[in-house]
Amino acid sequence: MVDISPNLVRELREKSGAGMMDCKKALVENNGDIEAAVDWLRKKGLAAAAKKAGRVAAEGLVGVASSGNAAAVVEINAETDFIARNPQFQAMVSQAAEIAASKDCTIEDLARAPFKGEAPTVGEEITRLIAVIGENMNLRRIQRLSVVNGVVSTYVHNAAVPGLGRIGVLVALESTGDAAKLQELGRKIAMHVAAASPQSLDIASLDPASLERERAVLIDQARASGRPEEVIQKMVEGRVRKFYEEVVLLEQIFVMDGKTKIADVVEQFAKEIGTPITLKGFARYSLGEGIEKEETDFAAEVQAQAKIAG
Repeated sequence: MVDISPNLVRELREKSGAGMMDCKKALVENNGDIEAAVDWLRKKGLAAAAKKAGRVAAEGLVGVASSGNAAAVVEINAETDFIARNPQFQAMVSQAAEIAASKDCTIEDLARAPFKGEAPTVGEEITRLIAVIGENMNLRRIQRLSVVNGVVSTYVHNAAVPGLGRIGVLVALESTGDAAKLQELGRKIAMHVAAASPQSLDIASLDPASLERERAVLIDQARASGRPEEVIQKMVEGRVRKFYEEVVLLEQIFVMDGKTKIADVVEQFAKEIGTPITLKGFARYSLGEGIEKEETDFAAEVQAQAKIAG
């Protein structure tokens, strides 16, 4: 039997839009011949997504789900915002989030995970929906947070239905305190994260490259003032502290009161319930962030179609 490498499976998947397991089976059945495998998938009705695979998918839904002391956030993209109102798409994203919350898994693991529906796996259900709905779709990313003791709170901003929307947030609080009270705090911090979009949990975990870029800009700005070098250094350090307040969660000012640092909010709440609380981590997914969307000139498109029609 021909050795079917992961690269070959990936190539067929990109070419056909079919699921990974279907691609591997098609290659096995056709001795590693890519074109024959594409035809095999088409005959089986599994490559209906092939023509759509190159289209930009920046819409869709972000889903969150909880499982015990853990929770997960997933992003599954499609081409138009109409997809967010499709019950089949909503059900698929919800189930994918529940699977991701139940155990640690990679994107590949989630795609292979059993699906309760018309298709046997999550990946194959996405392929089926591409054919049924007619839009390119993509299982883009997942993140799971868990604690030994405490809670992982979830929040969805402007939820389309419970647990699904355009911004999904997780906040992990480690504590032996009352779970209901911890959830109350966690949800408020999650709402803050949705609004303030921090880059890191604390100063130590801030991306060094991001900090250096900011510091270089601040130095150039300070030197433009013509001040002495020792004054410039003090100006820069002051502005770096301000930068931390803008991008580091524990240093940010709580949006709900406009005056208290998040670190102090957690400390005060811990005193109220009489138990230490540690903010262990957070995740924030905003739908389509980082995806380069195609810019179209509608008037130019109409003119082009008019010329063709003429």
